[in-house]
Amino acid sequence: MIETKRLLLRPFREADAEDMLEYLREPMVNCFACMKLRSLEEAKNAARERAADGAYTLAITLKASGKVIGEISAHPESSQPDMAENFVKDTFSPCWMLNREYHGNGYAYEAAKAFFDYLFHQKGARRIYAYTEDYNLPSQKLCEKLGMRREGLFREFVSFVNDAQGNPVYENTLQYAILKREWDAG
Repeated sequence: MIETKRLLLRPFREADAEDMLEYLREPMVNCFACMKLRSLEEAKNAARERAADGAYTLAITLKASGKVIGEISAHPESSQPDMAENFVKDTFSPCWMLNREYHGNGYAYEAAKAFFDYLFHQKGARRIYAYTEDYNLPSQKLCEKLGMRREGLFREFVSFVNDAQGNPVYENTLQYAILKREWDAG
């Protein structure tokens, strides 16, 4: 569990299903389209799956009420190109989402800052990088506020949705990153 001034980042529980359904009924950006939930039963299953991954997938909860307002996750990756099992897994790519009702209050920054600190100082991260769509300005601003630098723009990089004719809609994707030594110096 990670505690901030206003938030608790903690493993998911099945009881979080209703709150999850609120922000995953209609994901705000296409990269979360595959996570869309259509029912409370689907949300309960999703909460159980996330609960099984409690070290790297955390519910963002309001400390005052216990309400889940979003989630943040990242898993260790090898920095070696061949991804062999014996290489150190010291690179993380976080994913965050917040219930739109709670945007504009600094919760995403508060949660991400605490989570990055956790990854760097508890989980041995050397490098953290994030992808965001070119139209997702709030996520870009969050990356920049966290001290991440923009490393690149990938044109028509990936498709998460199809158009009305069933053709993939490719999105332009930005990559941001920060190293542990940069985080510690910031």
